[in-house]
Amino acid sequence: MERNPPPPPSPWENQLRSLLHSIKVSDVVETRTQLISQLGELDVTDGSERASILEFLTTSWEDFTCLDVSQCMLNKTILQVATTYLESDVSICLTQLLALGTKASIWSRKHMKMTLMSTIDSQDSQEEEHYCLFFQVLLNMLSHSASVLRALERLPVSTGKELMSLVETFIMELLNLTKDSILEVKKILTFGPEVLKASQVVLDAVISLCKAYCNDVKLDYDATTEKDDVNHIITITKCAVETLVNLGVVAANDGGDLVTVLNLSWKGVVTLLQLYKGTLSVKMNISEVIMSLISLATGSLSCAGKTWSTLMEPVSMADARRIFIPVKFYLINAARIISHYPSQAFSIFKDITLCILIILSFRIFLGEKEIFKSASEALTELLEPTAIHLLNSLLNSAQLEHNHKCQILDWLFSDIPISNFAPKDGKWTPEIFSSACDLMNGSNTLLLGQLSLFVNLLRSGPDLEDGVTLEIAKKLNWLLDILIEENVYSSILSFPVPLLHNSGHQNMYSSVIHALKTFMLVVSSTSIWRVVESFLLENFFHPHHLCWEIIMELWCFLIRHAESDTGNDIIIKLCTILKTTASWESVLNPDSVLRKLAKSICMILKNGSPSLADTVFNFIFNSNLSKLSSAMYIALLIEGFPLNFLSDKVRSLAKKRLVTDYFCFLDAFDDESSSKYGDGMFGAPVFALSAALQSLQVSISDTEMKTIKLLTSMVHKYNNTRDNSKDRYLKLVSETLGIISGMKHLYLSDEMEKLILELRNLFTLNPSVPNTELTKCKPNLAAFVAGLGDIEFEESDHNSKFSASWELFHMLLQERHWALAHLAITAFGYFSARTSCKELWRFVPEDAALSFDCEFGKDTDEERFMSEFKVFLDKEAADVKTTPSENEVALLVKEGLVLKQMVEKILIDAMEVDEIRRVDKKRKFPEGISEGVSLLQNGLRAIANGISLWKQNRLDYSDVNGEFLTKFSQLEDAVEHMAAAIEYGGPVVVGGQG
Repeated sequence: MERNPPPPPSPWENQLRSLLHSIKVSDVVETRTQLISQLGELDVTDGSERASILEFLTTSWEDFTCLDVSQCMLNKTILQVATTYLESDVSICLTQLLALGTKASIWSRKHMKMTLMSTIDSQDSQEEEHYCLFFQVLLNMLSHSASVLRALERLPVSTGKELMSLVETFIMELLNLTKDSILEVKKILTFGPEVLKASQVVLDAVISLCKAYCNDVKLDYDATTEKDDVNHIITITKCAVETLVNLGVVAANDGGDLVTVLNLSWKGVVTLLQLYKGTLSVKMNISEVIMSLISLATGSLSCAGKTWSTLMEPVSMADARRIFIPVKFYLINAARIISHYPSQAFSIFKDITLCILIILSFRIFLGEKEIFKSASEALTELLEPTAIHLLNSLLNSAQLEHNHKCQILDWLFSDIPISNFAPKDGKWTPEIFSSACDLMNGSNTLLLGQLSLFVNLLRSGPDLEDGVTLEIAKKLNWLLDILIEENVYSSILSFPVPLLHNSGHQNMYSSVIHALKTFMLVVSSTSIWRVVESFLLENFFHPHHLCWEIIMELWCFLIRHAESDTGNDIIIKLCTILKTTASWESVLNPDSVLRKLAKSICMILKNGSPSLADTVFNFIFNSNLSKLSSAMYIALLIEGFPLNFLSDKVRSLAKKRLVTDYFCFLDAFDDESSSKYGDGMFGAPVFALSAALQSLQVSISDTEMKTIKLLTSMVHKYNNTRDNSKDRYLKLVSETLGIISGMKHLYLSDEMEKLILELRNLFTLNPSVPNTELTKCKPNLAAFVAGLGDIEFEESDHNSKFSASWELFHMLLQERHWALAHLAITAFGYFSARTSCKELWRFVPEDAALSFDCEFGKDTDEERFMSEFKVFLDKEAADVKTTPSENEVALLVKEGLVLKQMVEKILIDAMEVDEIRRVDKKRKFPEGISEGVSLLQNGLRAIANGISLWKQNRLDYSDVNGEFLTKFSQLEDAVEHMAAAIEYGGPVVVGGQG
């Protein structure tokens, strides 16, 4: 059978062979260029022929890097012809397209460097022609390559090793060319914007190809069973990510001209890392990518701090936002990567957390300077939430083990040396702390940043997992320890914190309180509450006043929002403890447990429901069972027991008791036997009424002016007493002065003149009285003399009341102690505003404290007194400043240091006491005594239940008189003290007597 003859060649085939032959034999570049351009005009439909042409074009590519116009024209023509073949199916000729593209990328990259070097300061017209022609070729090359990438995207992932190798090489060389083009774009005159735009098109195409490959192949990478297609995709993506990271760093350091590249590169990095999840971490170091973003953020802040440190004018909000918005961009992208690669991020958690501390410390540093207020607000709005989110990305990760999260928190809230802020590569330095370090020593620079971070974590409680929240709860004591540091103490009281969304400022102290309350609410219904509850109980008597105030604020918050039964239960338990600590000896000691506990109870009552005050009052005076009830009551009154919170009936009873006891004491004062006053405290009713009057909760009428006579009599007894009772009379003098200062109508009494003279004699004319003893009375004396402004004076030297009054003012205004000087000048101001006296100069001594010069404290000047007095009055009338002066902050630092030293001493003393107790524990009471006391307690409970049942049934128990109930109360007190002594290994105390 005869074969069919082959079909005759088509016209384009004959023309193609002719053109190819002519090109091969031609030695003239221009001729070859013209002939190749004709190839693009042929309508070649056969795929194998297209592949042959592309292979021929690849071999025809001029890869010499001579700066020749004809060579550039030839290569430009080859690209134009090759591009026409991309309009149809390229699967058959893909190998040839990749080979040509690779060769063209290598040539373009080398040729661009030589072109840019040769055209520096060159005026040659031929070189200028070559310059223009080459960059046209480069633009065509980038456009052609982007089209090849889009063609690859439409095809399935390559499976043949040879083709995969070609694709990888093509993309790698193309990315190198693109990166160099962007790096040199500022040198490319005229064509710079076009080259930049074309390069971004290529980058976008590479990102799109990697995304398409990821969707086509299941990326279940296993190092033990590697798959060629998976390795191929990961290799391409790794190369793309590394190039994008490099470009992202370059664009960030460029100063803003490459913003589009910055956005494209980092968004591309995050997109690819999120798509490929854990598979890329096997082939590349993800922690380095995160570290690049962290370094960009800290570097930007460092440069800002260095620039702003030399400024004399305020930084505007617009300038601050211009600097902080890129930093926020870096942090957001870092947080996105961390959320997908937490294990890799954990390896650099110290760098990440230091970046967060830099941001928060920088915000505080800026806020302390008036010219940086706007910058501080901008940082609070833009960076602080993002920084906290960065940390939460680690703490909330399900891929990190709990011990890793504990390690992060332990590092964050430890003593971090300032040296940790100096990077190992030395590329940037922490100038942002240069000024702050002048005020703080060592790691104290970071304390406020750490405190701010802890506060933010407390607020983040609802967004954190339970395990992390538990660890934060365990570190609540760290918060109190850090507040004791003098620099933190001064800042928390003086530093205003900007709120989010430009909603004003909040005092740092208020910020801490608010965060703790938020945390309490979050954990209140979880098992973590036990840790918080233990924290509140352990620090109920914290020795540092600021820490104690915070703890009490939290207790008040708890009482205010807890169920009523819970509040009552807490108050009853506190009152029970108060009862066990009550003794007359501790009533006037402000450092006693009785007074401290009374102060805490009063603060809680003022913030709780009014019914709690009734609960406390009824507990103390329940049928007058305890003889130490008065001691407990006076301690509560001294600490500000809220009488006005009592119900009408109970308040009436309480006030009646105060006034009745006081007048009974007045009537019995001159009786010599009254000085013993039973087993209680001498003058207890005076202390009780004085405390109630000073809190403006009780008012009494005193028509017989017994109080003035009482005070005069006390002064006489003080002067005439030579034994140890002298001091208690002086205490009563002080308290009675406080009572009179709260009863303005007494100043109009005829007896007042005699009292003023007695006080003048006591305080100014009695050299036998040590000044240190009288100093204790001077605070209440200042309150007393302030009220003299309501008296009409005859202003003459012969008026003894007038002269005695200004002599008392002289004595007070001469006081140099800052507290007494403040009280004295306050009293003088009150007096001056109300008195009818014209000759006020008589009341001011020449050596008044405010008359001395501040620098040396030697020279006095009357005009200086009046000037300082005016400043004082202006301060009293002025609104409180939110920003303290440098002198005020320095004083707070000194105060904080003194308090810190005091707390350290208390803790050392407590450790010594604990050591003694450990030794004393060896001397236990015999078992029989403990058992017997337990039986007694059970018996007392049975008796108390019986009395309660008797009352409830309203049975007649008139035959059981008050003596029985009194004896029962005494027995109950004795047994309670015995039980406490056995429990704590101390001496048995009965009825408050040791």
